[in-house]
Amino acid sequence: MGNRLSKIYTRTGDDGSTGLADGNRIAKNAQRVEAMGMADELNCHIGVLIETLPAGDGLIETFRRIQHHLFDLGGEFAIPGSKVISDDHIDWLEQTLDEHNADLPPLKNFILPGGCPAAAQCHLARAVCRRAERVVVALGHEDSINTASRHYLNRLSDLLFVIARVLARRDGSQEILWEQKKSGL
Repeated sequence: MGNRLSKIYTRTGDDGSTGLADGNRIAKNAQRVEAMGMADELNCHIGVLIETLPAGDGLIETFRRIQHHLFDLGGEFAIPGSKVISDDHIDWLEQTLDEHNADLPPLKNFILPGGCPAAAQCHLARAVCRRAERVVVALGHEDSINTASRHYLNRLSDLLFVIARVLARRDGSQEILWEQKKSGL
């Protein structure tokens, strides 16, 4: 970070625009800004998830690494044409996903968010991740993006789903299965 912010407000965004890292200004409601915001929002949800875990939990390191990836992802969106997220990031997610999924029973039904606070928060992060992916897909329709970023979000949502299952099943908690008969009035 070359220049440290000593003053948080600049008033330059009062006109509804914001500055990208390359110096260009765009509307605050532009799809690129939405993608940057979604990476930030998802990172916040991962931070809350971390805080639901007990100190020393092995998942904390995994989630901290994801937080760094998400910060990089937001930076990538802030510099049009840049590529920070790579196939190595996706490979790491897939390897991590496979490790956590190995001991889970096969799914025979849909799962409802819940089971324990950490699992519920993980499901919320997963849903936000899916929304972030939709925003990035929309951005890709109007501007050039690094497709690895879209792939990363897709795999991350899968990983969050699997870890939510792990969290719901550990420490005596259980996954909450969807039951069609309970959907009726």
